[in-house]
Amino acid sequence: MKFYFAPGACSIGIHILLEEIGKPYEAIAVNLREGEQYKPGFTAVNPKSKVPTLARDDGTILTEYPAIAYWLARSNPFANLLPDDVDQQARALELMDYAVATIHMQGFARQFRSGNFTPNAADEETVKAKGKEIAEKGFAVLDKALENKEYAVGKFSIADSAIFFVCFWAGRVGIVLPGNVAAHFARMNARPSVQRVLQQEGLA
Repeated sequence: MKFYFAPGACSIGIHILLEEIGKPYEAIAVNLREGEQYKPGFTAVNPKSKVPTLARDDGTILTEYPAIAYWLARSNPFANLLPDDVDQQARALELMDYAVATIHMQGFARQFRSGNFTPNAADEETVKAKGKEIAEKGFAVLDKALENKEYAVGKFSIADSAIFFVCFWAGRVGIVLPGNVAAHFARMNARPSVQRVLQQEGLA
């Protein structure tokens, strides 16, 4: 497999899952700041110009965080990245989607790329403020979901990888994580897979 990522981007969560699985893969960094994602070398792989992107051993390409995480979990059942119980599987998918689609795409996207949400530069600070509000509300929701739990659905799952990457970004914009979320983030940082990924991506 070939795994296309950008250091510190949301792809860090998929990187963690690959390390949890332990199968060989080639990690290929994409320089988003220099616009490498829009150049022919990458768009030939993923015309969406996004990471994470996974080129599977059969040559097919898989994109979008939830799809890649789900495929990795189901195709590597020995890694126990999804619970056996269908209701708990649904909860894991629910929390993963909330982290990706709401906290990331609505909250942090407004803070990191405010110009994409308004044609007027004068409005960008308002956009950022709204993004921070959305993210903080999201962390409050996660805090309740993590109450009395070590991980999102009890045991480590694909949901925790998504929660990790939005928590990883919180410090960049001055968001203080609530208690249960902060404890989860510390627990994730202690996992060997996370430590290896932070080292590999130059973030340790």
